[in-house]
Amino acid sequence: MKNLPQKIRSKKLSTKIDLTAMVSVSFLLIIFFMVTIELAKPKGIDLALPDNGEITCGPIACVDINRIYTILLDDNNKIVSYSGLLSLYENPKSIVYGENGIRKELFERNKKIKEYSTALGKPKNGAIVIIKPSKKSNFKNLVDILDEMALAKIDTYAIVNDFTPEETKLLAAK
Repeated sequence: MKNLPQKIRSKKLSTKIDLTAMVSVSFLLIIFFMVTIELAKPKGIDLALPDNGEITCGPIACVDINRIYTILLDDNNKIVSYSGLLSLYENPKSIVYGENGIRKELFERNKKIKEYSTALGKPKNGAIVIIKPSKKSNFKNLVDILDEMALAKIDTYAIVNDFTPEETKLLAAK
């Protein structure tokens, strides 16, 4: 028998899988989902409302009338505002939205009320704004007014939905 050439067999190497790319893709997916979840959270405005919906003292008995500023919201972006009580002072005026409208008025009113409170020995007391949206006003107007409260740095405000007969007549007339 002749010597037959033997076949050369290659060595079988153990299989190794490089997982570096898989780890990179995993981290990218985790970061992607974390960012999308954070962006998907609803954004809202924090409102401080009473726990049980009741006011423990009367609307006027516990508050200095001179600190009250009322904003009435109506349809067609109409704002009517007045200081104090409508039945006592009756000096309402129509204001528009924006920097030279309601924002300027809120800054001025809050400044005057803080000066008044400082003269009484209570320097931290600012304006108390009562926001009254009518049934004809839209949600955007309410959100715009709440934004103006934040911009004017008014800490105390309330959203009230009951109108006095005088206020209803005022909105009908303006």
